[in-house]
Amino acid sequence: MSNTPYDDVFRTLLNDCSSLALPLLNEVFGEHYTGKEKIVFSPNEHFINQQDGEEDKRITDTCFVVVDEKKKRYHWECQSTEDKRILVRIFEYDAQIALDEGEITGEVLEVEFPNSAVLSLRGGGSTPENMKIRIKTPGGTIEYPIPVMKMRKYTLDEIFEKELLFLLPFYIFTHESRFSEYERDEEKLELLKEEYISMVERLDKLCLEGKFGEYEKCAIIDMSKKVAENIASGYERVRKGVKEIMGGQILDYEAKTILKQGIEKGREEGIERGIEQGQKTFADLTAILLEENRLEDLKRATQDAAYRKQLCRELHIGED
Repeated sequence: MSNTPYDDVFRTLLNDCSSLALPLLNEVFGEHYTGKEKIVFSPNEHFINQQDGEEDKRITDTCFVVVDEKKKRYHWECQSTEDKRILVRIFEYDAQIALDEGEITGEVLEVEFPNSAVLSLRGGGSTPENMKIRIKTPGGTIEYPIPVMKMRKYTLDEIFEKELLFLLPFYIFTHESRFSEYERDEEKLELLKEEYISMVERLDKLCLEGKFGEYEKCAIIDMSKKVAENIASGYERVRKGVKEIMGGQILDYEAKTILKQGIEKGREEGIERGIEQGQKTFADLTAILLEENRLEDLKRATQDAAYRKQLCRELHIGED
């Protein structure tokens, strides 16, 4: 089990279903993205120079650029435990991100800091809506805000109304304080399960309406299950109750629908990855794995280039 399961879910969902991040930006930064914008991810590994001259490798949760009429860079961190030192980490990351993209023109080094924010999974009433980073320079003092998006602030209805579907895997955090009650009280546990049934039904409805595809729905359900299994590891009835609703949903999809959408997504990713993979196309691999119902292999292949190549060799994809 990963030491950072929630960070892993956060990064995975952003990379696999990046369009789901745009409503978050609208909510937190007051943007007006429509969902048609392109998201380009930056490397999440940065080397921070220490005072002793050594370099310390740090990994950000995510850094990306939204490309519309102009480019705008964002840096997001997912925080499951309250820790004010996150401001130090954010500043380190922001400064390194700015340096990575900085330009020297004549005698001037110009750097642009990203728009940074925090998704606080357990933040409550004492958690601020905004934090600040203030920098005192010989030329004057400047400061910039770090908005804090608090998961516990959002009800299930608000998440769907505002199209903040990215938050759904973390919705279980809004119930964490009542886990012990759910373990003891079957009726209360049933209410929790009813909320998750409603979640799946509403996701189904959005798919039927064409608001997003089965691929995104699969990812949300799978990531929701992973979060629940970690956060409720000490509450067997809660964990099993949520897994009962969310588990197995991927296998219930219409084979033709998921195959068609999988091939379409595979073709798109195949174009982008074809050169570096050195295989025939990612689309061919996607189609075969979906036909054989090898969904775990498909998920791993999407995230692991070496595993993709291994599967292509086994299935003789890309051979003349």
